Amino acid sequence: MSAERVLVADDDESVLWVLERFLKEKGLDVVRASDGDQAWKALSGRGFSLALLDINMPGKDGLKLLTEAREAGLDSAVIIMTAESSMKNTLEAMKLGAFDYITKPFDLGEVELAVERAIENSRLRKKVSTLKERLLQKLSDETVFIGKSRAVEEVFKKAGKVAARDVTVLVLGESGTGKELLARIIHVNSTRADGPFVAVNTAAVPRDLMESELFGFEKGAFTGAVESKKGKFELADGGTLFLDEVGDMSPDLQARLLRVIQEREFYRVGGREPVSVDVRIIAATNQDLEKAVAAKSFREDLLFRLNGITLTLPPLRDRKGDVAVLAAHFLEKFSREFDGEPRSFDRSALEALESYRWPGNVRELENTVRRAVLLSRNVNIGAEDLALPEERARREESIEDMIAARLRPIIDKADHRSRQELYSFIMPYMERPLIRLVLEKTRGNQVQAAEMLGINRNTLRKKIRELDISTGKLKR
Repeated sequence: MSAERVLVADDDESVLWVLERFLKEKGLDVVRASDGDQAWKALSGRGFSLALLDINMPGKDGLKLLTEAREAGLDSAVIIMTAESSMKNTLEAMKLGAFDYITKPFDLGEVELAVERAIENSRLRKKVSTLKERLLQKLSDETVFIGKSRAVEEVFKKAGKVAARDVTVLVLGESGTGKELLARIIHVNSTRADGPFVAVNTAAVPRDLMESELFGFEKGAFTGAVESKKGKFELADGGTLFLDEVGDMSPDLQARLLRVIQEREFYRVGGREPVSVDVRIIAATNQDLEKAVAAKSFREDLLFRLNGITLTLPPLRDRKGDVAVLAAHFLEKFSREFDGEPRSFDRSALEALESYRWPGNVRELENTVRRAVLLSRNVNIGAEDLALPEERARREESIEDMIAARLRPIIDKADHRSRQELYSFIMPYMERPLIRLVLEKTRGNQVQAAEMLGINRNTLRKKIRELDISTGKLKR
């Protein structure tokens, strides 16, 4: 046993002495109390995995202590001890939440077994409690939409009104704007919150498999169907089915989806009996479905059924002020997840985040921050740690512009003869500072410098001689 804390409460000094000595030999941290009031003072201070409580002692008796401990939310396991064995006391103790009940005079082997079982049970309950907290935190993280911009507030005002109404919802928006997250939030705040939330990306499943994915199949319906399988509609029964990228559905699946919405039943692939379901559908797409209807690629009657309420999520570039808030949220999340070390953005990073257009929206921002936390050794994340495409392009363009600006007057002033030798005239000016800087970086180590430059070491030596580069002061 590890050094778990155990409280032993009894008004019999000899019992206290025996139990304290025995339990300490088993590696337990024992605290003793000679009456109920002392026991309650210790127990209410928390931190005990187990309490052995005498049923009859001055002050609060064992059953009273057990009752008050449970009312106070104390989760210590409790073993009741008594010299008066009776069915009534046993039933009362177990009904109040005692883990076990032992009768005096007891065998120490019996005590050891009861204590081991109680502490193991306490450990398991702590693990379950921790897992539950993590699950609740994960659920909380998955159903919180970060942002305070007016554009987002308008969407959530509308979502709040529709959440409790059992109608279909169509969510529009670019990829990465958080359409599934919005669907989850609607589900959690609906009358179906206790039911399942099932999400399926209709664009990610091959078209020839989508029918069985949505509606399931019967055993023997096709080669490989060795047993019947439920589809997403059945799995979502009593809850919400989120159909992402619904605009990519094939015409035949659109027809089947329309029938399910209308009739609330369907047939499995290869099935002969209809399957009834009670499902709320939330669909999403990044396409313009009205244009798809005009182009005859999407059914108009299905569009009417899907857009009972339409919610449009704005792209991140139109959510003024939300980028910094979201980035800070992701930074805290990934810092905690990866190594627990708190991080922050410096001014250059904040400016880069705000100026970038975010074509991939929130998903791109999340991935950018995750990558920065993973790869950067800096506590303060800078613009260079974000490695945004536009930032890289700006840096590359500025270098090219700078070089061009220096070369232009040289080229303009070159006469006919020097123009014919322009390349050999200019290149030493380009190569000399490059090689010099690399040698400074490697502290004169020519092997490393050649590797950085991607040239042969003999070629580097030749360049050093030709360009008259001094290496004396660079060596270690």
